[in-house]
Amino acid sequence: MLRTVTILGATGSIGRSTREVVAENPERLKIGAVVAGRDAEALARVAVETGASFAALADASAGPALARALAGSGITCGAGRAAVLDAVAMESDIVVSAISGAAGLEATFAALTPGRAIALANKESLVCAGAAVMARAKAVGARILPLDSEHNALFQVLGSEPVSSIRSMTLTASGGPFRTWSAAEIAAARPAQALAHPNYAMGAKISIDSASMMNKGLELIEACFLFGLDHGQLEVLVHPQQLVHGLVTFRDGSVSAGMALPDMRVAAAHCLGVDGRLDAPAARFLDLAASAPLAFERPDLVRFPALGLAMAALAEGGAMPVILNAANEVAVAAFLEERIAFPGIAALVEAVCAGAEPGLAAPADVAGAVAIDQEARSRARALLSQPPFTAT
Repeated sequence: MLRTVTILGATGSIGRSTREVVAENPERLKIGAVVAGRDAEALARVAVETGASFAALADASAGPALARALAGSGITCGAGRAAVLDAVAMESDIVVSAISGAAGLEATFAALTPGRAIALANKESLVCAGAAVMARAKAVGARILPLDSEHNALFQVLGSEPVSSIRSMTLTASGGPFRTWSAAEIAAARPAQALAHPNYAMGAKISIDSASMMNKGLELIEACFLFGLDHGQLEVLVHPQQLVHGLVTFRDGSVSAGMALPDMRVAAAHCLGVDGRLDAPAARFLDLAASAPLAFERPDLVRFPALGLAMAALAEGGAMPVILNAANEVAVAAFLEERIAFPGIAALVEAVCAGAEPGLAAPADVAGAVAIDQEARSRARALLSQPPFTAT
């Protein structure tokens, strides 16, 4: 059976991995619609190369450039919020949700229709509206398949085991580019250094989150909703080799590990092979005998306070994960613009979370999540114009 795939975030690293897996399996998969942020030339190339029938940009102002780039191709296109939602509404079997940040929330929610599989790489959808997204998926009969390598590993390890059989789940982290750096060295880090991930080539936002370990904190929140666990059942281990992506400890004391090379195409292939596993080239198989010894260590919450902030937000619950994520997106953008130093990311997030309305409930829908997100962003931007951030 030939399945149609829609890719949200088609020009990013996960979109690229998805496209490569589709190209390897032309008898099983084809691409229908592709969506990106604002790069008209890049999206046009992707649309032509993949044979997509529709291309959409989230940035409405880039619409004319996209139309020019696709002139004569026969591919229809659009730009702006309505065009993105049109792409989501097109008939497809699998929607890959890989738009970075909270911007992917509305499109992911709209993609939840009966019978569809959602390959979810936009962790913010669950961080910002996890309960609403999971409830909607259950109500309409959509299947959510985790595309993040750690969650995908845990998903595969768990298999048909009930959640009641789980004692704990462990997500592994590479430790990022600053794993062995001192606190003083981290404090002086520049954007180029923070962007240099040791194992993956990723976009700027997720690379900075990896360097601060906020990414792992967001993944803990995501796992809580994906698997229906209590925050106390989730742990993080730093594993520099990134061959073990997740561990499940069962109530009887047994531990199962999800292992693979650090290659997003592995998780993408699992999600796209929803009706049966896809074949992978030999280079994508893990050879343990040829691998370096595996090492594990506890995360250092003193040098990486962002992870601790995410853990606290998860434990508090309610709207706090939404606020945490919004503040972090503002802080990461400010760091990339060199308006704040690297430690300022966690400092700004902590300040925004500390100033949040106590006991604010978790959003019941996308509109509620967006409202909380926007208010937190506004407070974060206001704090950026005040000491101590103006003195950075």
